[in-house]
Amino acid sequence: MRHLFFWVLLVCAGLISCEQQTKENNGLVFEIDIPESLAKEVKDGRIMLMLSTNDEAEPRFQIKDGPDTQLLFGMDVEDFDALSGKITVTGSGVFGYPFEKLSDIPPGEYFIQALFHKYETFKRGDGHIVKLPMDRGEGQKWNRAPGNLYSTPVKVIIGGTDPVQITLDNKIPLIEEPEDTEYIKHVKIKSELLTKFWGRPMYLGAHVLLPKDFDKYPDVKYPLAIMHGHFPYDFGGFRTIPPDPNLEPDYSERFQVSGYNRIVQQEAYNFYKVWTGPDFPRVLAIKIQHANPYYDDSYAVNSENLGPYGDAITYELIPFIEEQFRGIGEGWARFTYGGSTGGWEALAAQVKYPTEYNGCYAACPDPIDFRAYCLVNIYDDKNAYYLESDFKNTLRPGHRDYLGNVSATLMEMNHRELALGTKSRSGQQWDIWEAVYSPVGKDGYPKRIWDKKTGEIDSEVADFWKENYDLTYILQRDWEKHGNDWKGKIHIYCGDMDNYYLNNAVYLAEEVLNSLDQPAYVGEVTYGDRAEHCWNGDPDQPNHISRLRYHRMFIPKWAEEVKSRSPEGADLTSWRY
Repeated sequence: MRHLFFWVLLVCAGLISCEQQTKENNGLVFEIDIPESLAKEVKDGRIMLMLSTNDEAEPRFQIKDGPDTQLLFGMDVEDFDALSGKITVTGSGVFGYPFEKLSDIPPGEYFIQALFHKYETFKRGDGHIVKLPMDRGEGQKWNRAPGNLYSTPVKVIIGGTDPVQITLDNKIPLIEEPEDTEYIKHVKIKSELLTKFWGRPMYLGAHVLLPKDFDKYPDVKYPLAIMHGHFPYDFGGFRTIPPDPNLEPDYSERFQVSGYNRIVQQEAYNFYKVWTGPDFPRVLAIKIQHANPYYDDSYAVNSENLGPYGDAITYELIPFIEEQFRGIGEGWARFTYGGSTGGWEALAAQVKYPTEYNGCYAACPDPIDFRAYCLVNIYDDKNAYYLESDFKNTLRPGHRDYLGNVSATLMEMNHRELALGTKSRSGQQWDIWEAVYSPVGKDGYPKRIWDKKTGEIDSEVADFWKENYDLTYILQRDWEKHGNDWKGKIHIYCGDMDNYYLNNAVYLAEEVLNSLDQPAYVGEVTYGDRAEHCWNGDPDQPNHISRLRYHRMFIPKWAEEVKSRSPEGADLTSWRY
């Protein structure tokens, strides 16, 4: 009885202590000062507050989906009064990850940092006025975007009652554009289609890799190899000199490989030697820059929220490149390839423009069948975050390794995005899918496929996605009309342990493709045993090598296949010198 009495006292004391700490943190206030010299830089945007328990890197670089993430809290700022010179972050209007509320922060010592992510006002051609973070050459990275203000990290004690003081004393500088070289050229055009949609000048760019002896054969016209993917600063993976002998080897946690930086340089140099070797097909290879106010690329299709990027790329940018660099300029002489986002884009471009491209090689594509939108069936499931159950809330996984070990749930991944930005403005993966695929809402922003906080799915939005962007459904629906244009052009590769469960959609797509006839699809679907994201179809190389060989894998493959998919009289020889 005496032991029980002391135990009760201890529990009560613990409860009182916890209650006191909660009360203290419920009143937690962060005051973010903006120097007069920078105050005019702040008007509309999102203030990010980050806390970290280690100093391995600045807190702005430690916000992740995995278990080693640090803390993030975000709050929208609209029509900021520059004369006040201060932003106050407290409980109201703040959403956090992985803790939702400021009051959830455990008392203790933290390194703290604030960042202001700037938004621009767009008066779009459809009549909507929206505020979004325009890309500024960094590929929509909120923690690296030029012009954003951020504070120098400082160590603070959380747990008291006094406001925590922070000063936005730094501004991220502009990024220098890459320079032309003998082999790599850079182009940028103003897109009339996109400018009309966004109500301000909008540009598309590309990095063009020229074939060997381009200037020695002025009468030769070349096929166009289009690699889709995330924002490319330059034409990476091509290096005309051997690896740097003084490069200190690093360690890749993802691939568990030492000296991966050296491997990357060696593969880039090897590609240069292959590209300029005697047997490699002479083509123009390009990587496209189409970052936009929602993401680091547009997904290369027309969209109610992003505008006509599919048409702009296909009918403005590509013809310009072909005219500038002697491309053949016909659909039979163009093909697409890429992995992940680029894999989806490669297939989507072929599906949406059946005769403008003559083959796609889609590796580890983003969900190509929305019955398996990763682990969600958006047509049948009622909630994206939880498995249906009368009595048990089972969270859906969002990320795994090749053995199935889960490091993040789908809800956690979406809540991180919600902390980064409301109205699909996080610049992250789930939000860009939503921005591309969804209809425009009454407020001018994308309609949510599901409630970002609760996961409840909107079936009407799902129906819109199906008719416009479910690539498997569209192939099946339109096969009678375009089957002859798609025949032989579809190649899909995916690891059967893709980190984001993308293989599930590929299984469903393969089943549909195999069922098609008159004509048969005559394509290719291949899986890598225990292969993670982003396996691309090479059975002989580990993933960390094959992912560096897209050009040398798919360009020769297409050059051989095009012999059976080219019109009578097509030039198949002059560019094979």
